[in-house]
Amino acid sequence: MFWKRFVIGKPLKSNTLSEQRLTKKKALAILSSDALSSVAYGPEQIFIALMVVGTAAFVYSIPIAIAIFILLLTLILSYRQIIHTYPHGGGAYAVSKENIGNNAGLVAGSSLLIDYMLTVAVSVSAGADAITSAFPSLQAHNLLLSIIFVVILMLVNLRGINESATILMYPVYGFIGIMFWLLLVGTYKVMTGQVVDAPQVAQHFSTISLLIVLKAFASGSSALTGVEAISNAVPNFKKSEEKNAQTTLVMMGIILACLFLGIVWLSYAFHLVPQANNTLVSQLASYVFGHHTMYYIVQGVTAVLLVIAANTGFSAFPMLAVNLSKDHYLPRMFQARGDRLGYSNGIITLSIGAIIILILFKGNTSQLIPLYAVGVFIPFTLAQLGMLLRWGRSRPKGWFVKGTINFIGALLSTSVIVIFIVTKTAYVWPIFVLLPVIVYILHRIRAHLIAVGEKMAVTEPFLREDGQRYFILPVTSINQITQYTLHYAMQLKPDRIIAVHIAFDKEAAHLFEQQWKEWQPNIRLIIVQSPYRTVVQPMERVIHHIQKMTDIQRTQMSVIVPQLIPTKWWQYVLHNQTGMLLRMALLYKKGVTVITVPYHIGLQTKK
Repeated sequence: MFWKRFVIGKPLKSNTLSEQRLTKKKALAILSSDALSSVAYGPEQIFIALMVVGTAAFVYSIPIAIAIFILLLTLILSYRQIIHTYPHGGGAYAVSKENIGNNAGLVAGSSLLIDYMLTVAVSVSAGADAITSAFPSLQAHNLLLSIIFVVILMLVNLRGINESATILMYPVYGFIGIMFWLLLVGTYKVMTGQVVDAPQVAQHFSTISLLIVLKAFASGSSALTGVEAISNAVPNFKKSEEKNAQTTLVMMGIILACLFLGIVWLSYAFHLVPQANNTLVSQLASYVFGHHTMYYIVQGVTAVLLVIAANTGFSAFPMLAVNLSKDHYLPRMFQARGDRLGYSNGIITLSIGAIIILILFKGNTSQLIPLYAVGVFIPFTLAQLGMLLRWGRSRPKGWFVKGTINFIGALLSTSVIVIFIVTKTAYVWPIFVLLPVIVYILHRIRAHLIAVGEKMAVTEPFLREDGQRYFILPVTSINQITQYTLHYAMQLKPDRIIAVHIAFDKEAAHLFEQQWKEWQPNIRLIIVQSPYRTVVQPMERVIHHIQKMTDIQRTQMSVIVPQLIPTKWWQYVLHNQTGMLLRMALLYKKGVTVITVPYHIGLQTKK
């Protein structure tokens, strides 16, 4: 308990929930960190795709970046509409479910569940890459570094969304400031002709296919992942939630557009070429500032932000899980708030999923990014189609302009998915296997929860007026535990108490029967011989026999199992665990209630 309080903090009262909501300043930091951090690897993906033809093809990087900017603008405008129309959160899941259908909503929701796990995995692995770019000796420990980052972020988020935002806000704004400074100094050097030591790229190439250009566009679009997170987390904002969320979304879009376009342009202007163990941002910082203090500062804040970007997943995944849980597609436990008023079960589930993904892909960022991008562009597309259908059906004022924005967004998002499928099938196929599996699982969860709810609905009293209550008491010997348990059973005033003794030999059984008659002559005793020295099966036979002799519909049968509680935890291994085995065996037996009566040795001795 001490360590929990030290790491997580003291519990917060439920009536302080409003104090945990986010201001625009904090929300921009933790909900936009994923999108903002993607400028550290998104622009590089464009150059990697173009390099297949030759470095001279880098001339296409600028128009491709402008096309991605247009897609970003479309998404920002669209998600502003979604926030206004669905102010209670849910994002693509809510839009798709309401306007296209439940299965479309589940595809969007399932895709986002996977994508938020990938958000965490990609962010921490990219952060580890940034660190090992500056310190190559650590490259062998990329996976371990990534897992450590996930655990740290999990613990920070378990302290509550407001406190995690307070902690993580400063490095996010530090990254934004330093990156803008990098762009300003880099632009100044380009304008004044100071690009001297950068490698020279080839000036000619024969042809470039449309497929390569489209592949570069799709790869660079990975920089737009995380744009939807704000629409999923609207309830986390302070009042007025809708207005604050829309403002934060626009601010994020402006910063993301400036950083993304600036890095692409400077990388082209400095003639940078992607390298295996040296990121594009690392090279850019080296050529702008030299391999000195500012270079390490850029690498440091980039690495920190890439890790913090995972926090977008920690903020959005629990809210999405809550929405799915309210619709019975996930267990109710995802709606439960922890000690610090955060959705702890969602946070822990996300962490476990991200660590599994990191282990499966060995922390390889390049393999994770295509899967990550496809995972987020599926809900992008469904959200655009959902809003397009909504405007077409309701036709409010300005519906044509709104619909046009969504149509363009749907077209571009679908194009990105198709391009990834065609060009990177080997990397993205798992998402198309996982999605139907997860949708099926969500349907099964809902069917189970609804069936259980119907069975648990109160239609009539469990016992009629003439019903009987039978208490069955397993006894091994006559001692204080047996006396204490029997006294407890008598206080509940059942209609009948039946003691059951499982005997392993006849002489011991006869002796116990005599002792019982002298001690409790009014309590019926059943002795069952167990030639194979088992307890559970003979007890089940006794219960079955009593059920046959009574009207099971009118009889409440309870098995009272005593449990010895020693004074020290390690002393459990010194005592018989038959009671635990009996409880486990009877747990699923129809018509039987198991009651555990703990007997504390220390407390009883003091009495």
